[in-house]
Amino acid sequence: MSSLTSDILQIAQQAKLASVEMAQFGNVQKNHALLTIADTLEARSAEILAANAKDIEFAQSQSISAAIIDRLLLTESRLQGIANDVRHVAKLADPVGQIIDGGVLNSGLKIERQRVPLGVILTIYEARPNVTIDVASLCLKTGNAVILRGGKETKFTNAILVEVVQQALETAGLPKFAVQAITNPDRALLLELLKLDRYIDMVIPRGGAGLHQFCKENSTIPVIVGGIGVCHLFVEKSADQDKALDVIANAKTQRPSTCNTLETLLVDKAIADSFLPKLVERMKSLGVTLHTDDLQKSEGIEPLDPAKLRQEWLSLDLNLVVVEGLSAAVEHIREYGSQHSESILTSDYQLARQFVAQVDAAAVYINASTRFTDGGEFGLGAEVAVSTQKLHARGPMGLEALTTYKWVCEGDYLSRA
Repeated sequence: MSSLTSDILQIAQQAKLASVEMAQFGNVQKNHALLTIADTLEARSAEILAANAKDIEFAQSQSISAAIIDRLLLTESRLQGIANDVRHVAKLADPVGQIIDGGVLNSGLKIERQRVPLGVILTIYEARPNVTIDVASLCLKTGNAVILRGGKETKFTNAILVEVVQQALETAGLPKFAVQAITNPDRALLLELLKLDRYIDMVIPRGGAGLHQFCKENSTIPVIVGGIGVCHLFVEKSADQDKALDVIANAKTQRPSTCNTLETLLVDKAIADSFLPKLVERMKSLGVTLHTDDLQKSEGIEPLDPAKLRQEWLSLDLNLVVVEGLSAAVEHIREYGSQHSESILTSDYQLARQFVAQVDAAAVYINASTRFTDGGEFGLGAEVAVSTQKLHARGPMGLEALTTYKWVCEGDYLSRA
């Protein structure tokens, strides 16, 4: 066994032991740790931002895209927002120990379904240092241990963030190994991690489609996939066109590098002649490049690349497709969507409900921006991921998604007849 393999195994074993300890702590102790994390993030902000600057410098030297660098970048305001998110998680109700349902059987046996922590979570992610704290805080709140495996782009930032968390855990009397990080980017080590189902209970990858596929194909641990957002918005013929432009602008430009950003706009052919000129003018003013075969090429308009209909732009680029009504819009979403977030803008309530019934996605919107698909916006606190699958969890994964349940059965020295 190599020294690196031994180190990986030791991390997994330490996490398992920490998860057993964490399951015993109550809400007061866990919240104390969370509030200490938030305070320490603020107290050591200068160190954290200096470390982040090193990661940004490395990313720029590697010609990493502007969208990825935006995800990687920490500022005073972003770091303050992360600390505030941790405080918000501390205020949330702790689901651990909650009785889901139960009753007394004819035999006299009392049964209850009780929420319990999952155990050890492995989160694999790329250039998102906020994920380090978001995931750690949610796992701690739910009594889980977590192993964080960030990308090489976040090496310096992750190192100090995990140091902050472990310092806070020790101060609060909780096991420091409840949060650990693997900084070695070697994918061979990741392959070994994915086989440690004896110690790790769930894998949550947050990155590109390649990472998700790699985890699904190589893991012996259950994998929650999601976070890839090929999100659509359909402007139906009855929509208020001026209000629609505001929603489109928000969905595309508020923060283009996120997974809940609009990537393909579908426009009802019945209003194309009146709506598209307004759209072109608005998008041009915002610096958005439209990619379409439904308009002549000009400044701010490029031909549509069919391959991009299945991919995230993560930039100020937007696919535009004119469709023949609701059925065609739904068909397009079924073919190209990633089951993340889809929206319809309409004044026809019946069509809106039809859209909701026919579109298969974690979040479906009526007259609203896809940018709302977020744990904080949904009132869940910080999210560990946005799941686009259907089993165990779907959509923004908050506290309950990091729990399972056990049947607790109580009798009076009962034997089965």
